[in-house]
Amino acid sequence: MAALPVFRWRLAPDGYATRRQLRARGLRPGGQSVAATLERPRRRRGPLVAYLYRIDCAKSVRPMTAAKWAALAQANAARRTCPSCRRDAGYVIPSSLGACVPCACPDGQRAA
Repeated sequence: MAALPVFRWRLAPDGYATRRQLRARGLRPGGQSVAATLERPRRRRGPLVAYLYRIDCAKSVRPMTAAKWAALAQANAARRTCPSCRRDAGYVIPSSLGACVPCACPDGQRAA
C-alpha cells in the first residue's frame, strides 16, 4: 500500500476536501478511502491531522426521506421529554440534571 500524500495546513491543492467541506458543497465521500492527509503542527503535542477526500470521486448527499424526518422528530421529542413528569420541557434536557429544571430543583434552588 502506498503512503498517503501529506500536505501542510492550508496548502492542499485543489481537488481535495475534508468531510465538512464536502458536506458544505452537498457531497459525501461515497465509500472512497482517504486520499491525503493535512497536518497542522502544534508546539507541545503531535500535529493535528485532517483527512482529505477527492472531490471528483465524491457523490451527492442522499435526500432525507419522510421516514427519516419522522425518526429525527421523534428522537428530538424524546430529548425534550422529562422522564420524571413526562412533560415536554421545550428544550433539550441536560444530561447532567437528568430531568427538567423544575423536577431537578424542586425547591427553587437554582444557580443565579
